[in-house]
Amino acid sequence: MKDAEVEMAHAATGPAVGFLYPGHSAEDDYPRLESMLSSDIRLPLVHTDIGEDAHRVDALLEMGSATRLAAGVAELKVRGAQAVVWACTSASFVFGWEGAQEQVRELSQTAALPASSTSFAFAHALRALGADRVAIAATYPEDVAEHFTAFLKAAGAEVVAMRGSGIITAAEVGTWGREEVLRLARAGDHPDAQAVLLPDTALHTAAYLTDLEAELGKPVLTANQVTVWEGLRILDRPLARPNLGTLFTTA
Repeated sequence: MKDAEVEMAHAATGPAVGFLYPGHSAEDDYPRLESMLSSDIRLPLVHTDIGEDAHRVDALLEMGSATRLAAGVAELKVRGAQAVVWACTSASFVFGWEGAQEQVRELSQTAALPASSTSFAFAHALRALGADRVAIAATYPEDVAEHFTAFLKAAGAEVVAMRGSGIITAAEVGTWGREEVLRLARAGDHPDAQAVLLPDTALHTAAYLTDLEAELGKPVLTANQVTVWEGLRILDRPLARPNLGTLFTTA
């Protein structure tokens, strides 16, 4: 067996959640989160074709199309994925509650695996925390963020505040560091919110999870964090990891 084949065979062993991630922005959060889990669970990631990098509804609907998602499934299965999550919030919630459910159903059928998306990860995470009132601190333009507000309302949450930042591209969001992330969270917080949500998977947050909660004094849910949590949930492998925030103390 060739070296590459040996490496692939080794990679395909053990429990694994696979992630379909659009383009290249904050995908390095996933190996960081895998390391922070300190477990035998692997988090293989495959990049999907982003199409046009734009936080604009028409571009997001195309980004989350069944064809684009299906293209990455075979590689994830070769890498041993036993569940798959579409690691994108905006290109799932723009389909609306019913459309996002259909998106996940099609992904599950294509992969022949349990599937979910980041939008549903947020909904399930809020339920796990018992948080009914939330604030949204979004990188997106406000018209796109309003679609996330509608999605959360369909999930039964009350959105007490929503702040959009007007950032058009994931590439720009991916350049933000700790200070920008903390500033975003502070600006989006509200006294009535039981949790603050940072919904963009293009935003680096894995390194700042405990800083965010210390800064705001309440649970903070970030896109890549909840996406990994959702993968563990559908794999039925919950883990308690306080270094990953309040959400990971509910296992």
